[in-house]
Amino acid sequence: MHLGRVIGTVVASERTPNLDGVKFLIVQPLTRDLKDRGRPVIAADGVAMAGPGELITYVGSREAAQAMPEPFVPVDHAIVGIVDQLNVGALPKKKRATKSSSKKKANK
Repeated sequence: MHLGRVIGTVVASERTPNLDGVKFLIVQPLTRDLKDRGRPVIAADGVAMAGPGELITYVGSREAAQAMPEPFVPVDHAIVGIVDQLNVGALPKKKRATKSSSKKKANK
Protein backbone atom coordinates (compact mmCIF):
# COMPACT_ATOMS: atom_id res chain seq x y z
CA MET A 1 0.00 0.00 0.00
CA HIS A 2 1.26 3.46 -0.89
CA LEU A 3 0.56 7.00 0.27
CA GLY A 4 -0.37 9.70 -2.25
CA ARG A 5 -2.21 12.95 -2.86
CA VAL A 6 -4.85 13.44 -5.54
CA ILE A 7 -3.63 16.24 -7.81
CA GLY A 8 -6.08 16.04 -10.69
CA THR A 9 -8.73 14.17 -12.63
CA VAL A 10 -8.77 12.24 -15.89
CA VAL A 11 -11.69 12.27 -18.33
CA ALA A 12 -11.99 9.14 -20.48
CA SER A 13 -15.07 9.18 -22.69
CA GLU A 14 -14.26 5.74 -24.13
CA ARG A 15 -13.35 2.89 -21.83
CA THR A 16 -13.79 -0.83 -21.37
CA PRO A 17 -17.39 -1.61 -20.31
CA ASN A 18 -16.45 -2.96 -16.87
CA LEU A 19 -14.97 0.45 -16.01
CA ASP A 20 -18.15 2.41 -16.76
CA GLY A 21 -18.85 4.79 -13.89
CA VAL A 22 -15.33 4.50 -12.42
CA LYS A 23 -13.60 7.83 -11.78
CA PHE A 24 -9.90 8.16 -12.67
CA LEU A 25 -7.64 10.48 -10.68
CA ILE A 26 -4.04 11.67 -10.99
CA VAL A 27 -2.12 10.73 -7.84
CA GLN A 28 1.26 12.09 -6.74
CA PRO A 29 3.07 9.38 -4.74
CA LEU A 30 4.41 10.65 -1.40
CA THR A 31 7.06 9.69 1.11
CA ARG A 32 6.09 9.12 4.73
CA ASP A 33 7.10 12.77 5.28
CA LEU A 34 4.52 13.83 2.66
CA LYS A 35 7.18 14.86 0.13
CA ASP A 36 6.73 14.06 -3.58
CA ARG A 37 8.20 10.69 -4.57
CA GLY A 38 8.53 9.87 -8.24
CA ARG A 39 6.16 10.67 -11.06
CA PRO A 40 2.37 10.95 -10.78
CA VAL A 41 0.24 7.91 -11.65
CA ILE A 42 -3.34 7.48 -12.81
CA ALA A 43 -5.47 5.54 -10.33
CA ALA A 44 -9.03 4.28 -10.46
CA ASP A 45 -11.08 5.56 -7.52
CA GLY A 46 -11.95 2.32 -5.74
CA VAL A 47 -13.62 4.16 -2.85
CA ALA A 48 -15.68 6.37 -5.19
CA MET A 49 -15.19 9.35 -2.86
CA ALA A 50 -11.65 10.69 -3.38
CA GLY A 51 -11.13 14.15 -4.84
CA PRO A 52 -8.40 16.67 -5.65
CA GLY A 53 -6.19 17.63 -2.70
CA GLU A 54 -7.03 14.58 -0.60
CA LEU A 55 -4.42 12.38 1.04
CA ILE A 56 -5.13 8.79 0.00
CA THR A 57 -3.80 5.26 0.11
CA TYR A 58 -3.51 3.28 -3.09
CA VAL A 59 -2.36 -0.11 -4.32
CA GLY A 60 -0.88 -1.27 -7.59
CA SER A 61 -0.66 -4.28 -9.88
CA ARG A 62 -2.88 -7.28 -9.14
CA GLU A 63 -4.03 -5.76 -5.85
CA ALA A 64 -5.41 -2.77 -7.78
CA ALA A 65 -7.45 -5.00 -10.05
CA GLN A 66 -8.87 -6.84 -7.02
CA ALA A 67 -9.67 -3.64 -5.10
CA MET A 68 -12.31 -2.46 -7.53
CA PRO A 69 -16.05 -3.15 -7.07
CA GLU A 70 -15.90 -5.47 -10.08
CA PRO A 71 -12.76 -7.60 -9.53
CA PHE A 72 -10.00 -8.04 -12.08
CA VAL A 73 -10.67 -4.94 -14.14
CA PRO A 74 -7.75 -3.62 -16.23
CA VAL A 75 -6.24 -1.02 -13.87
CA ASP A 76 -2.65 -0.53 -12.71
CA HIS A 77 -3.45 1.53 -9.59
CA ALA A 78 -6.54 1.82 -7.39
CA ILE A 79 -7.35 4.18 -4.53
CA VAL A 80 -8.40 2.10 -1.52
CA GLY A 81 -8.67 4.68 1.27
CA ILE A 82 -8.88 8.33 2.22
CA VAL A 83 -6.49 9.29 5.02
CA ASP A 84 -8.07 11.19 7.92
CA GLN A 85 -4.98 11.37 10.11
CA LEU A 86 -1.32 10.38 9.76
CA ASN A 87 0.98 9.85 12.75
CA VAL A 88 4.58 9.14 11.77
CA GLY A 89 7.19 8.14 14.32
CA ALA A 90 10.91 8.37 13.78
CA LEU A 91 12.51 5.42 12.03
CA PRO A 92 15.89 4.17 13.20
CA LYS A 93 18.68 5.41 10.97
CA LYS A 94 20.19 2.89 8.60
CA LYS A 95 23.76 1.94 9.30
CA ARG A 96 26.11 2.76 6.47
CA ALA A 97 28.93 0.44 5.59
CA THR A 98 32.30 1.98 6.39
CA LYS A 99 35.15 1.82 3.91
CA SER A 100 37.13 -0.56 6.13
CA SER A 101 34.22 -3.01 6.46
CA SER A 102 33.66 -2.87 2.69
CA LYS A 103 37.33 -3.69 2.06
CA LYS A 104 37.17 -6.64 4.47
CA LYS A 105 34.19 -8.07 2.60
CA ALA A 106 35.94 -7.59 -0.75
CA ASN A 107 39.08 -9.43 0.47
CA LYS A 108 37.12 -12.51 1.58
